[in-house]
Amino acid sequence: MSTATKSLVTESKDIERAVALIHLGARLQVLESETDLSYEKLLRLYKEVAGKSPSKGQLPFSTDWFLSWQPNIHASLYANIAEYLDKTVSLDSIEVVMKAYKLYAEQMQLCGIEPLLSVTRAWRLSKFMAANMLVRTRCTCCGGHFVTDPYENSRYFVCGLCKPPARAGKGRAAGGLRLE
Repeated sequence: MSTATKSLVTESKDIERAVALIHLGARLQVLESETDLSYEKLLRLYKEVAGKSPSKGQLPFSTDWFLSWQPNIHASLYANIAEYLDKTVSLDSIEVVMKAYKLYAEQMQLCGIEPLLSVTRAWRLSKFMAANMLVRTRCTCCGGHFVTDPYENSRYFVCGLCKPPARAGKGRAAGGLRLE
C-alpha cells in the first residue's frame, strides 16, 4: 500500500471520527486533539456538519467541577461506564470516550434526568483520570465507585448519594436529581 493511499485512508478515518464527535457536540479543541486534520479542514467540516460555527473560548481545565455534588454523580456514572468499556472492549481512548458518553446519555434519557456532562467534559474527565488528577474511590457505605480527588482518604470515603450536602436535591431545576 502506497503512502498516498495510507494517508487517504487515515484522513478518511479522521474525518469519520470528527463527524461522529461533532454529532455528539464536541468542541473544536477536542477534534484538533483527537485527529490529525488541519484546523482549517476541521472548521469547514464543523460548519458543514453542525450548520454553524463552533463555540469559541477555552475548554474548562479545573477538576473542581467534577467534584461538586450533582456533577460528581454524573461524572462517576460516566467514569464507571468508561472504565468498564476500557477493560472489556478493545478500543482506543477516544472511542471509549464516545461509546461511554453515548451510554451515559442514553441512561440519563431513560431516567428523565438532564445530562450534565457534555462529550467535551467527558473527554476532559477522561484526560484528568488518565493523568491521575482525578481517580475513582469506593464508597464505604454503598460500595459504588465515585470520582474523587486523588488524595481522598478512601478508608472513610462516603459518596454524595449516601451523604448528600444539606441543600442537595432541593432546587427546582427541571431534569435535575431530586432527593425526596
